Amino acid sequence: MQEFKDKVVLVTGSSRGIGRSTAIAFAKEGANVIINYKSNDIDASIAYDVVSSYGNKCLCIKADVSNEKAVIGMLDTIIKEYGKIDILVNNAGIALDAEFEDKTTSIWKKTLSTNVLGPFLTSKYIGKIMMEQKYGKIINISSTNGINTTYPYSVDYDASKAALINLTKNLAIQFAPYVNVNSVAPGWVDTPMNAELSKSYLREEKEKILLKRFAEPEEIANVVLFLASDKSKYITSEIITVSGGL
Repeated sequence: MQEFKDKVVLVTGSSRGIGRSTAIAFAKEGANVIINYKSNDIDASIAYDVVSSYGNKCLCIKADVSNEKAVIGMLDTIIKEYGKIDILVNNAGIALDAEFEDKTTSIWKKTLSTNVLGPFLTSKYIGKIMMEQKYGKIINISSTNGINTTYPYSVDYDASKAALINLTKNLAIQFAPYVNVNSVAPGWVDTPMNAELSKSYLREEKEKILLKRFAEPEEIANVVLFLASDKSKYITSEIITVSGGL
């Protein structure tokens, strides 16, 4: 039996990486999945083809989650199509690594807008609907960088992920008792976002991990599905680290 049959799931930033794997995992379990992306039409089209191949209703919506009008428009489209939304996965995020002295106001604003303001806006509007439904699950994709793994060249990213953890706890209070709000904090994951890093650097980072490898995106998606399921209905305001023992 498909665990999420007829559930409506929005995964932001789901054209590739963790988001894409999460969207596919939900589709395999019978969910109606909304793929959201900001700019890469080719990756989004590929993700749509894969997700829709499981026979469920699937939408692909281009929207910048840091833009309030775009978020409202995306939500209107979802409600017109499905009449509800059961699960929100705030996955959209960016990392604009640069040497500390090269960090600019523009970089900080872009990072915080996507990684913090985006999840706030989607949760603000979708959380209201979930409260009216008296049911909902919100899962925020943070990072170990927001807890205890810090790098000066990603100081803005680290700060944004710490803020997302704080936002998770505030949203859990705001939407109690009907909506469970939790966060998954991955460590290193084998995604396109890390593909341009040097091989020597990646080898050094793997040595810091007890399991001596990066996670596959599907391994993060599995934890997201657990938090979205009824198996976790007594879990809220929690941060689950998935780091292989980093």
